[in-house]
Amino acid sequence: MHPLLKQNLFFIKEHVGMFKAANNFDIYNPDTQELIMNCREEKLGGFTKLLRFTDYKRMTPFHVEIKSVSGEKVLTVKRGVSIFLSNVEVLDENDHLVGRFKQKFFSIGGKFDVLDANDNVVCTLKGKWTSWDFKFMQGNDELAGVSKKWAGLGKELFTTADNYMLSISDKVRKEEPTRILILAAVMCIDMVLKE
Repeated sequence: MHPLLKQNLFFIKEHVGMFKAANNFDIYNPDTQELIMNCREEKLGGFTKLLRFTDYKRMTPFHVEIKSVSGEKVLTVKRGVSIFLSNVEVLDENDHLVGRFKQKFFSIGGKFDVLDANDNVVCTLKGKWTSWDFKFMQGNDELAGVSKKWAGLGKELFTTADNYMLSISDKVRKEEPTRILILAAVMCIDMVLKE
């Protein structure tokens, strides 16, 4: 696992854009305000770009890579075409399968199971339909939380930019692959649940 994933707080900032097809984010250390990772969707086909501006956006495939500022791959998140429910794969820096996300059917506020490479449920991502707050739950234990941070009302009205704060609990060990899955899931909340 990449050493950058061993911290507990991540500030994730979406790139601002009026008409953007690709999902691009910057990931900061909120304590130092230092840019530590980039999340880019570079392998985006022309037909997929067109569909991103239609009602079929939530069905389009994606292939997102998170890299360190120096260009080292940290993880990859990818999905094929999604008709009803998303099935997303997460790969580590060596392109080995770490796990998957399996979307729940008819969930209010958004919900999906986070599975390991053997399809065992690691935790469940649960959202509230009244707000933009998500929790990674393992039974009654909260492993991590995600909340939306507003960049100012005017900016949010005229762009689709979203900023998120990810807080991982100390219950998740520094070398545990669950950290890879949690960060990858945050990148998917917008693409799978909120678009």
